[in-house]
Amino acid sequence: MPIAETELNYKDPFSLLVAVMLSAQCTDKRVNLVTPALLEAFPTPEAMASATPEDVFPYIKSVSYPNSKADHLVGMARMLVERFGGEVPETLEELIQLPGVGRKTANVMQAVVWHKPAMAVDTHVFRVSHRLGLVPDSATTPYAVEQELTRHIPEADIPTAHHWLILHGRYVCTARNPQCTTCGLRSLCPSAKEVRP
Repeated sequence: MPIAETELNYKDPFSLLVAVMLSAQCTDKRVNLVTPALLEAFPTPEAMASATPEDVFPYIKSVSYPNSKADHLVGMARMLVERFGGEVPETLEELIQLPGVGRKTANVMQAVVWHKPAMAVDTHVFRVSHRLGLVPDSATTPYAVEQELTRHIPEADIPTAHHWLILHGRYVCTARNPQCTTCGLRSLCPSAKEVRP
């Protein structure tokens, strides 16, 4: 993956935070279809903070869990305005205070926006890390996988490694039909399927 970066469209930390929150259990492609109109209507934390979840819902009704995500987006924007002066905070501790923002979302923000050595573990990172043997079988939670990966990947590579693993899982090492026959990591992978003649 010569270009390893997020596939979410964004223009600033706030728009990325909105996109990452919407991407939970939803494809980046779907999120990229939804965010232009949503962010045109609510382009700033202040604009979204003055809205209600009912105002936000029609813009995001095609993503997974739109009711709870509408609540979280409005709550997040209100906290940004009330507690952080309308700016997206940079630290994990501050980010996870925001409604709807967990460790994975906070790590995405830190890695993408501020290039910090934060490893966001989503379903792709979790699966690929195990299949490639980068983490032991005993790493059964996203946090355990994050700890293993950050312990062994050079700090400067972690923000990019996060995208390497996601993109590899999204396009090559897929959940149901991994492309083992064309995978560039096949010779290193303990999980590679046998190539049939």
